[in-house]
Amino acid sequence: MPDLKPDELPDEVRRATELVLDRKGSEVLALDLRGISSATDFFVLASGNSDVQVKAIAEHVIDELKKENHRPDHVEGLSGGRWVLLDYIDFVVHVFHPQARAFYQLESLWGDAPRWLAEED
Repeated sequence: MPDLKPDELPDEVRRATELVLDRKGSEVLALDLRGISSATDFFVLASGNSDVQVKAIAEHVIDELKKENHRPDHVEGLSGGRWVLLDYIDFVVHVFHPQARAFYQLESLWGDAPRWLAEED
């Protein structure tokens, strides 16, 4: 799994990672799925420490990206807060409760994808 550099990410993917970090999301990881998946180009994976934080992170990403003319095509899980999926077509943001992230293990599923781990403050 080769590492990506932040400048290799599209601006909107890098912006999504910044917005997740604004709300203290942890283990923020971008996966480059180009050439691996036809569903989307990038995944952004992140964790929140509670259902409330997961929802707050997802809502912040939605609200701020809307201001930059990026609207999700589809949103799932916002009412539950265990796993919120924000589908922007070219990239998908997944915000997990830690137990859900451990259960689904998307990092392992896409283990051959180039990745970038965002630095937390």
